[in-house]
Amino acid sequence: MRIAERAQRIEPFHVMEVAKAATALAQQAQPGEPPMLYLNIGEPDFTAPPPVLEAAQRALNQGRTQYVHALGLDALRERISDWYRSRFGVAVPAHRIVVTAGASAALQLACLALIEAGDEVLMPDPSYPCNRQFVQAADGRAVLLPASAAQRFQLTAEQVREHWGPRTRGVLLASPSNPTGTSIALQELNHIHQWVRAHDGVTLVDEIYLGLSHDEAYGQTALALGEDIISINSFSKYFQMTGWRLGWLVVPEVLVPVVERLAQNLYICANTVAQHAALACFEPQSLAIYEQRRAEFRARRDFFVPALAQAGLPVPVMPDGAFYAWADCSALCARLGLASSWELAFALMEKAGIAATPGRDFGVHENGRYIRFSTANSMAQLHEAANRLERFAKGAV
Repeated sequence: MRIAERAQRIEPFHVMEVAKAATALAQQAQPGEPPMLYLNIGEPDFTAPPPVLEAAQRALNQGRTQYVHALGLDALRERISDWYRSRFGVAVPAHRIVVTAGASAALQLACLALIEAGDEVLMPDPSYPCNRQFVQAADGRAVLLPASAAQRFQLTAEQVREHWGPRTRGVLLASPSNPTGTSIALQELNHIHQWVRAHDGVTLVDEIYLGLSHDEAYGQTALALGEDIISINSFSKYFQMTGWRLGWLVVPEVLVPVVERLAQNLYICANTVAQHAALACFEPQSLAIYEQRRAEFRARRDFFVPALAQAGLPVPVMPDGAFYAWADCSALCARLGLASSWELAFALMEKAGIAATPGRDFGVHENGRYIRFSTANSMAQLHEAANRLERFAKGAV
């Protein structure tokens, strides 16, 4: 069977190999052995709070399960608009908000609407691998630019100016970022956006972890910089609705009918029950729960990042958001005779019962030097992981 070149360009998600190996090892464990600790999964251990679950049940009981408008429920778009106003002090009209089948659909819609074959999109290295695959699926080319710890693993305006070429269509950034949990300063982002705007490009910003910001210096939406910013967001992370597959896209007004046509043809509408449930995310009781959980995520970060350093896995930049720790494993690998974070990930699974994510998926620049840990786990599990890591580093496991 002839496979489309487009499909062949999509790179494998290597972390799935690690996940499968971790699952296989866990299934082989003998009774009484310590369980595998999964610090490789970028998913909150919290689920949707009670008001959201109750709203979903009401929608089912009342038969509100049929197709809705491709742009999303008007009431939900209004609630998202109100959230931008109350949380960030930014006016985002509801008619510019498109509810999507997860942030993945939002990225796909944006890329299909804006990228022509051969267009280049500048992105930081490291960055979430699926983001560049959306660019390539639209027949564009993701151009990864090395982003060091000194620049918080984010692109700089100087890099964008230096690498902007005749085929450059724009930039795709993430703030806070997966895998690093670091954000780009709003002033630097503004410098980037001004350059992109002056060159008739597009600025796309993945903000799915925005609600989980831990530092006031960075917890602002890129939408504050102008109506031509395109923001991708999600109900998965801050709102903890991962399996509900619900997100949204904020676009300039002129792009709304374009995105609407694409959505109508690609998936008709986002999940109706999930949309009715998501209305309850913005109730005061739900928001209070989310803020308590955000504080818990911060407490986990504050415990686990120093614990990693104690085990020989320093985190060069303290994450200011999300729930990840991007640790430098080069010294530990050298001491243990391991070639890279890929080998370290398998050694951790086999000897310490810890699943973590090696840097291979997130780019090509120094990808063997870093390993990602997820702190989206209970404090009890993180304490156990810290103890195992310390024993592993000392060769006691």
